Amino acid sequence: MKPAVLFAIGALFFSSHLSAQAPADDIEKALLAAPASARAAATVIKWKADHTYDTLRQGTSRLVCYDQSGQPNEQPFAVQCTSIANLERVAQNKKFEVEMDRAKRQAAIDAAEAGGTRVKPEYGSVWYSMSGKDQATARTHITIAVPGATTASTGLPDNNRMGGAYLMNAGTSTAHIMTPGS
Repeated sequence: MKPAVLFAIGALFFSSHLSAQAPADDIEKALLAAPASARAAATVIKWKADHTYDTLRQGTSRLVCYDQSGQPNEQPFAVQCTSIANLERVAQNKKFEVEMDRAKRQAAIDAAEAGGTRVKPEYGSVWYSMSGKDQATARTHITIAVPGATTASTGLPDNNRMGGAYLMNAGTSTAHIMTPGS
């Protein structure tokens, strides 16, 4: 065989081997935010620049995980999992996060909230996040979405002074239960 043909076959094999490895690595990375017992059944997606996504692996549960490392307003290492019902909310968040000026971004979110166009997350859905400067130093953060909830409707305090779970952003579509130690 000619050296050029051998080189071409070798390059083709090597590149196809790399592309076969990349999705598996992407899937494993995205799943790091999920509880170990939920990883096998989770769907894994990859967000695109236009705030849509490709499905890398279809799961059998309602949990969906994705890598958002280095995206606007995200840490260099950032993976997240939530209910598949929250993907429209995540897409809307990603549109807001393109605005790097924090005050302008918050004003856009507040306007959507006031105008009734803010997408609500699924009530009771869990958000598992893991982020930091790298995987080794990333911290885990777990919240539970309770859009519209208040301290009166939940009985939870609106601050962490008591040391337990508490309600953040009460009365908004962003209301969520913060879990201690995460």
